Parts: sequence; C-alpha cells; structure tokens
Amino acid sequence: MSTRAGGPRQHPRCPRRPGRPVALATAVAAVTALAMALLGGCAGDDRPTGGKHGRTTVTIGTFGVFGYKQAGLYAEYERLHPEVTIKESVIERNDTYYPQLLTHLAAGSGLSDVQAVEVANIHDVAVEQAGRFVDLSRAPGVRKEDWLGWKWAQATSPDGRTVGLGTDIGPIAVCYRKDLFAKAGLPTDRESVGGLWAGDWGKYLETGRAYRRHAPSGTVFTDSAAGLYNASIHGYPERYYDRRGRPVYRKSPAVRASWRLAVEAARGGLTARLKQFEKPWDQAFANNRFATVACPPWMLGYIKEKAGAAGRDKWDVAAAPRPANWGGSFLAVPKAARHRAAAIALAIWLTAPEQQARLFDRQASIPSTPASYAMPLVRDARNPYFGDAPVGRIFAEAARHVPTLVIGPKEQQIGTAFTDVGIPQVEQQGRAPRAAWRAAQREIANAVDE
Repeated sequence: MSTRAGGPRQHPRCPRRPGRPVALATAVAAVTALAMALLGGCAGDDRPTGGKHGRTTVTIGTFGVFGYKQAGLYAEYERLHPEVTIKESVIERNDTYYPQLLTHLAAGSGLSDVQAVEVANIHDVAVEQAGRFVDLSRAPGVRKEDWLGWKWAQATSPDGRTVGLGTDIGPIAVCYRKDLFAKAGLPTDRESVGGLWAGDWGKYLETGRAYRRHAPSGTVFTDSAAGLYNASIHGYPERYYDRRGRPVYRKSPAVRASWRLAVEAARGGLTARLKQFEKPWDQAFANNRFATVACPPWMLGYIKEKAGAAGRDKWDVAAAPRPANWGGSFLAVPKAARHRAAAIALAIWLTAPEQQARLFDRQASIPSTPASYAMPLVRDARNPYFGDAPVGRIFAEAARHVPTLVIGPKEQQIGTAFTDVGIPQVEQQGRAPRAAWRAAQREIANAVDE
C-alpha cells in the first residue's frame, strides 16, 4: 500500500480481532509444493542457505511497512513450510528503495528473492524491466481472474508478461466530520452524505460552498487542493499518458478537469491551504481545522493517529463522488533471485485472497483479489473509530469500479509537478492559475524527455 508519490508507506492497523487459522491451509501448501517442483528447473540456487537447521532463507525487500510480519503471515508460512525461513529487508521510503532496486537489477546482484514494487513504478518495471523479472502469469496456481482486472493489467507488459502479483489497493472514499457537518446544517449519516456529491466532484465543491455558509468558526471544508486533485485525477483511465504511451498531460481532459477543481477549491476559500503529510497538516486533524478529506483506506489509521481519542466517533466514511484508486503495490520475483522457485511460491501465497483478507483484518490493506470481499474478515469489517463505518463494504464497492489506469514512465514526476509546484502557488501564494500552470509545465519539462 502506498501513499503519496515518493512518500512513506503507511499501513495503519484496523482494530484487532481474535486471530483465525488460515482457511484451506492444506490446499495452499499443496499448490506451493507444486510451484516448487515445477519451477525448480528454471530457478536459481534453491539449496538451503543462511537458515536455521538447514532451512532455505527466502528474502523479501519492501519499502515501509507492508504488514506481513505484523499480521503473522510470515510466521504462518514458516509453520506450513518448515524448510523455509523468511527474512524481510525494509527501506522506509520508496523514493530511496526504487532507485536502489534499479541499480541492483542492472548489476544482477544484491536483489532480494521477492521485491515489492509501488504502483507509480509498475509501468517502468513492466515495460522497461520485464526481461529481468519472472513472468508470474505462468506460475502454477496463478489465475488472472483472481485479481481485479485493472490491477492485473497494471503489472502486465505489452507482450503479455505479468511481472508482479497485486497486493493492496487504495480505493478512495471521503472521510468527514459528523459534528462539523451538523453545525453547518448538513446531513450526517454516511448514505445521505455520499448522496450529496454522488457522481461528480463538482457536487463535492457545491457541498463545500454550502458548508462554508454556516461553517463553525475556524473551520473550512477540506484540507488541501492538491489532495482534491489527486482524488479526482486517479478516477480517469487516461491522465498523463494515452494508451499508446504518448504524454498528454498538457491537454488531458483528466488533468484539466482535476486542475480546475483544485483551483476552484483553493480560490473559493474551501481549503485549509495545507500540504499533506507535513506537520501543520497533522496538527490540523487534532485542531478540527477541516471537515472532509479524500480518504483511501490507508488514511483511516493516519486520521486516527493524528486526531487522537478526541476524534473518535466524530469522523465517518462516505462513498467518494467517483471510483478512483490512490496507491497500491505488487510483489515481483527477479530472475536473478537466488531462491527463485521458493520466492515464487511465497509471492503467490502472500497475495492469495485468504492472506489478503487477513492482512486487511490486521492492517487495513484493501485486497486486490475480489474473492476476499466475500470473506467475513472483509465483508463484515467495521471501524469503531469512524462511527462503526462498514469500511470493508465501502472500499470493496469502490474497488470494483475503478477504471484501468494508463500509467506512464514519468507518472510520479508529472503528478508531483502539479501537486507540489503548480497547485500550491495558487493555494498558498495567491498566484494566478495561468502562471501556476506554466510553472508546473516547466517543472515537468525538466523531468520528462519527450
């Protein structure tokens, strides 16, 4: 699960429930054994190395906290496979992790057996690095149908090789303050709130203007124009590149529409003029500064941490105006992995629907496997901090309708130019939108070779 481009990965925890045994453990073990047997011929050296009592040590490299260890999945896998020891290597930030991964891929050494890949980088891996990764679509037990179609497509190369298996996703909802809505004369139950802006982010701004007319003193409608931009832009199939891979960020309808929303919110006094993930933004949660925030699932834990006990049952969760996805990751296996067959088996097991459901239960990571949504751990999940909101149902419903996003090679740099350069010039410095747009374009030109 990822947050903003290049930022620290957040895996806030859902309230813990009593642990449950992994369903179909015997079947999973059989599939894993089959993978080991059938893939052994193409694997690296799978002789036991570095493990306890002759075990094979399978290494996994991640950025930030993926939650596998915290959810007990590594321990469970080792119990099911006594011959395997799992060793995780964590780098906190993806903007440090990914360049190192590219360096190791070029050298063909220094790689973990399993490597995580953030969604902003998956296009580069699938198009430019596919030859250095195992095609997991051909691994025993892997079925394309087990993943959301748009998630599977993100990790598939133009020639049909699938370089990563989907882990979590980031379908967007809207978190809102019930107490502030009530004081502003707006409805507070989540179904009615979602109905205020259903189908159109423009209606979200209309709600913001209604809030502003009767806003409690010292509060505004939403936190950040850049946050609104991100929530909008991630709901369009084509944003910065078209389906042929050509950059279209200058004239893209998605970019233009999302830019206009952000500018309108900023100039209309609807935002707190904050930059997300910086200290003043954190403090604003505790100070009741704003009434809504675009809210992928990983944001729930962030709000709970920053708003603290005083925010309990004041925040709630409603459906977003349009389905969109902000965040997510993949597990990939380099061809240079030392224990390739064992790594493939582990990646398959960790991303299976049952394990993804368990991870959601412990870490709030929304699964990319639709079968998980019918499992009680997801289907019946509620978050008591957010008014007992049915978060499993809300985020699963959003996930089903997310479009297949076209992701280009400089996705992260282009998006950052709009959110960190252009929009703040309007929101925080009061510059004219046209001048801020030109500043964003100059920033992009420095990062993108066309």
